[in-house]
Amino acid sequence: MQALYQWRLSDNEPDEIAMDFQEGSHGKVDWGYFSSVFLAIPPQKAALQAHFEDLLDRDIATIDPIEWALLMLGSFELAERVDVPYKVTINEAVELAKTYGASESHKYINGVLDKLAKKLRPAELK
Repeated sequence: MQALYQWRLSDNEPDEIAMDFQEGSHGKVDWGYFSSVFLAIPPQKAALQAHFEDLLDRDIATIDPIEWALLMLGSFELAERVDVPYKVTINEAVELAKTYGASESHKYINGVLDKLAKKLRPAELK
């Protein structure tokens, strides 16, 4: 989420951001997973936004950068990472929104991703 947030707010290339994160990290990070997710999202930006844009109650350009990053991450995982259960994707996004987002943004993230899960993974919700 932090790398996506930085990508949205800066003019830096995703490869540059990923390198900065790897060089500056002091905690346990699954770099394989980070790279497979973060570096896959920028080339798919338009398609990923298209997944959730019709579920928003406002213009996508006005979405808070943290909410946007969480929706992009959630959209990617729901569409591309079927190995990650949809509930895990939603719960992680909600928890990140509670920690880093505006107050009550977790409810918005939950609502949008819940609708998106129904759209992208209907069989899993049965």
